Amino acid sequence: YAMLLSLIFLIVLVAAVVGFVFRHEIKTNFESNLNLALKNYNVTADQHSEAVDTIQRTLHCCGVQNYSDWEKTDYFAQRGIPRSCCKSQDDCSVEDLRDPNKAKLKVFVDGCFFLVTSTMESKMSVVAGISFGIACFQLVGIILACCLSQYITNN
Repeated sequence: YAMLLSLIFLIVLVAAVVGFVFRHEIKTNFESNLNLALKNYNVTADQHSEAVDTIQRTLHCCGVQNYSDWEKTDYFAQRGIPRSCCKSQDDCSVEDLRDPNKAKLKVFVDGCFFLVTSTMESKMSVVAGISFGIACFQLVGIILACCLSQYITNN
């Protein structure tokens, strides 16, 4: 049992170190995947398009760096900026979303990349604290399992 707990402890420790060391690569990959999701955004509501809509609605953001990122997509040429960028769904017409100057007043102007990464970084202290607590319990479990094993061996 102590060996199993030690193995799990080491796996969690390695995952935490790798996550910390490669956090910049994770950000870069997220940004490139978000750009790709915007480029391939469509109306058929695939998983990537739904994820983009959910991020934009939840974090009140639009595009990767800002709302003008949508102007480089095929979707913008057909329909304009998506409705998930609108500040108010009632006050957002198709004509407004096709004109970048009018859209600036109707949609969220901040990009999603900065908001997602800053939200993740602000929650990292909570995740680190919980992970540290679990690691402490695992270490206590390992010590108690070794003590029990030693006690059984002596008797």
